Amino acid sequence: MLLTVLKSKLHRVKVTDANINYIGSITIDGNWMDAAGIIDGEQVHVVDVTNGARIITYAIRGKRGSKEVCLNGAAARLVSVGDIVIIIAYAQITPEEAKTFKPTVVIP
Repeated sequence: MLLTVLKSKLHRVKVTDANINYIGSITIDGNWMDAAGIIDGEQVHVVDVTNGARIITYAIRGKRGSKEVCLNGAAARLVSVGDIVIIIAYAQITPEEAKTFKPTVVIP
């Protein structure tokens, strides 16, 4: 059996752009992705603290140091520039691993 646990999160980052014409996903500052251990193409959940929307998508590495958080495609309809979001990545681990596992929480 595997448990799905919080692997990492970017806590309370500001949406800088919303691009309806992009194919999909969320673009995130590369430095923040590295800090949280999120890789290109990894599934993430985006929780909009401002309006309550919850989105499942995948991460795309943005320019390092840009502080970019851009929801793309259909997800762009669910957020507004300036919204505060939490970006969450999960992992599946064994119950034994879960006893000592510590998630990474990044507060930019």
